[in-house]
Amino acid sequence: MLEPLRQGLPPLDPSAVSSSASCALPARYEAVRSARRFTRGTLDGWDVADRFDDVCLVVSELVTNALRHALPSDTPRAQDPPVRLHLMRWTSRLVCAVRDPSDESPVARDTDDDFNAESGRGLFLVDSFSDSWGWHPLASGPHGKVVWALFRL
Repeated sequence: MLEPLRQGLPPLDPSAVSSSASCALPARYEAVRSARRFTRGTLDGWDVADRFDDVCLVVSELVTNALRHALPSDTPRAQDPPVRLHLMRWTSRLVCAVRDPSDESPVARDTDDDFNAESGRGLFLVDSFSDSWGWHPLASGPHGKVVWALFRL
């Protein structure tokens, strides 16, 4: 279990953000593809498409983790989308953040355990491709968390 980590996260003062965008994602694995498309369109519009590969990989991992590990097993598929992707841009940095309804902290697996495993390396990839990352509980509401990754532009 990882302790909540806020260091490295830019201030969330809305007036300091030069651009932001968000989208709701349904509780289906097809939502990962939608998150990638949304990220592509947003980064193209912000003229930072050169960072797409790294940001897209991290967005895919964070959204997959939220869908796989953060949703209650009884989440109705027709319910309001429980996962939300936020992209925020400052002059020299970009943050992607994924909100989910779980109170559980992200768990980074030891990558030395099994090199042949087909899953379990998501947070290792997030750490490798972003400049910093962390998570914190939602401040507004009784449940949920945000897992974020920061990229320098």
